[in-house]
Amino acid sequence: MANYERDRTAQFGTAGRVADGAIDEGLRAYMLGVYNYMAIGLAITGIAALVIANLAVASDPSQAAGQFGNGTMLTSLGVALYGSWLRYVIMFAPLGVVFLFAARVHTMSVPTAQATFWAFAAIMGVSISSIFLIYTSESIVRVFFITAAAFGGLSLYGYTTKKDLSGWGSFLIMGVIGVFIAIIVNMFLQSSALGFAISVIGVLVFAGLTAYDTQRIKEQYDPRLDGTAVGRMSIMGALSLYLNFLNMFLFLLSLFGNRE
Repeated sequence: MANYERDRTAQFGTAGRVADGAIDEGLRAYMLGVYNYMAIGLAITGIAALVIANLAVASDPSQAAGQFGNGTMLTSLGVALYGSWLRYVIMFAPLGVVFLFAARVHTMSVPTAQATFWAFAAIMGVSISSIFLIYTSESIVRVFFITAAAFGGLSLYGYTTKKDLSGWGSFLIMGVIGVFIAIIVNMFLQSSALGFAISVIGVLVFAGLTAYDTQRIKEQYDPRLDGTAVGRMSIMGALSLYLNFLNMFLFLLSLFGNRE
């Protein structure tokens, strides 16, 4: 959007620029769409996670097919999800969907992109459903609101700051890759110290990405784009912020959540 204004000023002078009010209105609608998509995605993830967790826990111990690590009785579905090779498929499935979505979104219609995002959010809910078996419900709710407050402040900073945050991009992406590699390594080491360090670094990395991505999404807006292009951008922007929020929540939960 900033580049568009500069181009218009250079070509036609101040009179040739799109009225500030019209630009602001379009930008507000665009950002509102981004946050709405993100909120709906998080709601789908939460509902899917809660439903799957309830189906995975055996209400009658005599009918349990197995146990979770903390002694929680599991149904046959729970054993398949949390105690078999299927858990690794579910763990990494969202990553595959993200890469496929990012590669194909520019050829999708807006309704197809929406449906893909909703499907991804549901798969992510299945992937993280074990948090309801590991942590108390009260701590999950508490950490969620802590994350929401932190996310809101960071996103507001990214939206309003005049400072150019583009220089953060490479550093933060390297941080994400480093955290991801460390998580895989710790799956084998099972080190509590490394796990703590990963969580702290993860919170910092995704906090930075929240501000960085908000500014990047804002700067991508261009009033010359048609509705289809803006719709796709809104969904991709929502996906970025959704992932930042969810990862920050999970890392904070590992630090401050009360375990069952």
